[in-house]
Amino acid sequence: MNLYNTIFNGSEQALAAAKGMLAESIEKHGRDHKVAFPDTAYSLPCIYAATGQKMNTLADLEAALSIVESLINRTHLLEHALNSGLATALAAEVIEALKYVDTEAPYSEPCAGHITDPIIRSLGVPLVTGDIPGVAVVLGECPDAETAANVIKDYQSKGLLTFLVGKVIDQAIEAGVKMGLELRVIPLGYEVTSVIHVVSVAIRAALIFGGLTPGDLAGLLDYTAKRVPAFVNAFGPLSELVVSCGAGAIALGFPVITDQTVLEVPMNLLTQKDYSKFVATSLEARGIKIKVTEIPIPVSFAAAFEGERIRKNDMFAEFGGNKTEAWELVVKKELSEVEDHKIDIIGPNIDEVEADGVVRLPLAVIVKIAGKAMEDDFEPVLERRFHYFMNYIEGIMHVGQRDMSWVRISKDAYEKGFRLEHIGEVLYAKMKDEFESVVDKCEITIITDAAKVSELKGEALARYEARDERLASLVDESVDTFYSCNLCQSFAPAHVCVVTPERLGLCGAVSWLDAKATKELDPTGPCQPIVKGECLDDRNGIWASVNETVSEISQGAVENVTLYSILEDPMTSCGCFECICGIMPEANGFVIVNREFSGITPVGMTFGELASMTGGGVQTPGFMGHGRHFISSKKFAYAEGGPERIVWMPKELKEYVAEKLNASVKELTGIENFTDMICDETIANDSEGVLAFLEEKGHPALSMDCVM
Repeated sequence: MNLYNTIFNGSEQALAAAKGMLAESIEKHGRDHKVAFPDTAYSLPCIYAATGQKMNTLADLEAALSIVESLINRTHLLEHALNSGLATALAAEVIEALKYVDTEAPYSEPCAGHITDPIIRSLGVPLVTGDIPGVAVVLGECPDAETAANVIKDYQSKGLLTFLVGKVIDQAIEAGVKMGLELRVIPLGYEVTSVIHVVSVAIRAALIFGGLTPGDLAGLLDYTAKRVPAFVNAFGPLSELVVSCGAGAIALGFPVITDQTVLEVPMNLLTQKDYSKFVATSLEARGIKIKVTEIPIPVSFAAAFEGERIRKNDMFAEFGGNKTEAWELVVKKELSEVEDHKIDIIGPNIDEVEADGVVRLPLAVIVKIAGKAMEDDFEPVLERRFHYFMNYIEGIMHVGQRDMSWVRISKDAYEKGFRLEHIGEVLYAKMKDEFESVVDKCEITIITDAAKVSELKGEALARYEARDERLASLVDESVDTFYSCNLCQSFAPAHVCVVTPERLGLCGAVSWLDAKATKELDPTGPCQPIVKGECLDDRNGIWASVNETVSEISQGAVENVTLYSILEDPMTSCGCFECICGIMPEANGFVIVNREFSGITPVGMTFGELASMTGGGVQTPGFMGHGRHFISSKKFAYAEGGPERIVWMPKELKEYVAEKLNASVKELTGIENFTDMICDETIANDSEGVLAFLEEKGHPALSMDCVM
């Protein structure tokens, strides 16, 4: 019974604190003063998801706190204890929101505070692929900095997304733990209420990817329990407020593991006194299984290091990056031509060069693959994985591909014993592990000899060119099979991607060749063939086989889908799309915005607001999520007239797609330098300004048939 009282006391403390702060804020700013977290389309996400009510003003928060108060019922029933925990969470969100009323940036380094919608969307793909197998919340204070570092680094080495709250942040800093979003270790804040920012991440995952209806609290709790693999580690003395927050976590389906003696609730509230077993206990409680690939290298290897950047002052060696020649290549060979696990270094290793400062060398990485099921088309699929495999190495940075690769090795990695042969060990291990059904033998050659790198580059360029010609000939009409991809269904149950040669997955990560390779690698996996059969409508892109597949995989939630139209039964979106396009009727065309752009678009909405209409596996005629590379496809908005309907996009995105988009539009219409006719935010982002620019440039959309 004492546990119940502790939870209720903590909830009442949170409610009282929220009421006090709100009263002060109203006195200072007035009841009509606006309240919001930055860069989110979901107002105050937790309150919105739980109640269906958006918080816009301080007056709205008064009503929200009335709901919080109604959730606190001091009856000693488990349901009431969990509701009280949810009340604590909602009160904490009010407290944190009020911090953003007084200042735009209440949090400073190292703490992040609120996590924006674009960041959550960017985490969608690694969450569904398992690159991020779970979300750990480390709260409180460990016995010492070494213990804190061991726990955090263990999660990091396993690829988990780890949030820190409380004094453990200072302990991590003291122990030299590398932190930041790019390393998937994120300090949120020192006050207990800042934990709501990770709860908000889980809640918005349900809204963004799951298509949950705001106000459906039962559906929300079911979603977070089943689909958001999160848990809480509570270290040190547990205050009543912390215990109450823990009850909120358990209500969401997130087990709490503590080093304190508590009344245990099996698989929900656990005590673990042995810190060496803390991580294992936590993963087991949440049912998270980690696939471990043992690689003989002297540094850590995990997806959590993918975003690590090696700055100049931390760099020991550098290859490429316009300083030296650097290229990489996967080559299919016969079994007799490959010696398995052979790693050759031709030229000096990084410890064999005398340099006054940074070691700079040319670099060629050649991976020979032999396998009975290996195909020429799989070469670029495997080659693109270099980027991920090398970036998973602690202290290594890899950028680019083909003959534009750029690699840096940190001083710290070098001092730990990292050498070039360890790149070979990583590539060998991961090729055999991830592509075992097509890779029977794998041989690695790493070249730093300048003459040899230049000599062999011609062969690499010839292979790149041959692949490009093959890819250029791959159009939807030239194949008899498309592929479904339901990878994102773990988060968006109604969503199904249909991947064709001219339309990659909306996440930007799955091309037709990727899907084909995925089917070979995992015959029962997320990508399955769709035999095209008869096309019912070649303008809109309608196939009976596609509709049947989408209906089956979505369990009837989506029955009809067009592949080439944005206005009629457009393809569904899960929420992790790179871009979203929306109709701008007055311009007779479409605007496109990428998730990195935080400003207002000419349709009067931000990326997040547009995306909130289309995520979660719904069809929204006139709006559609898609990948960056689909913009230059000749099948983009084909039913509405093609890519020449594009009238506005952010400057960065416009420059990114310019070369290929210009080539596509020139081939389709004869128009030269089409992107010069597309407006961007540096020119105008209001309707009148956009129209004036389009008229000045003679944009083709203005003279096309009415788009609606």
